[in-house]
Amino acid sequence: MPFERFVETGRVAYVSNGPYQGKLVSIVDVIDQNRVLVDGPASKIPRGQMRLSDLHLTKFRLKFPFTGSTRVVRKAWEEGKIDEEWAKTMWAKKVEAKKKRLELSDFDRFKLRRAKRVRNVLRTNAFFKLKKSTKKDKVAKTTKATKPAKKAATKK
Repeated sequence: MPFERFVETGRVAYVSNGPYQGKLVSIVDVIDQNRVLVDGPASKIPRGQMRLSDLHLTKFRLKFPFTGSTRVVRKAWEEGKIDEEWAKTMWAKKVEAKKKRLELSDFDRFKLRRAKRVRNVLRTNAFFKLKKSTKKDKVAKTTKATKPAKKAATKK
């Protein structure tokens, strides 16, 4: 099956646009092909409708009855440990890193640029040192392989 994330009751979604941007909600019901009823008790988002174009579906899905109340959604959210599972994903880590980058001051960006420059110099030097040592090893192996052949030829 090419698709793994479906718009369905219990699907956890990331809000990408609007006043609740950056928070997680759970789909409670499908209103029509463009809108869904969502509830986010853990992220303090009241039950309401959202456009599907404002949501990104995640791989997480909660098990609760069709159009479950906020209390039911909260209980399923806590049992599923969605906040902990979300924090482990690369998606959440990238969002957090992006937020940190946006909060950097001018001086912090300068320090980061200098640190990257130093890191790159160290990395380049280590790479060329390894490259040089492997080149020496190859030369040594080829000379060892050719020396016995020359000795055998001179003995005859």
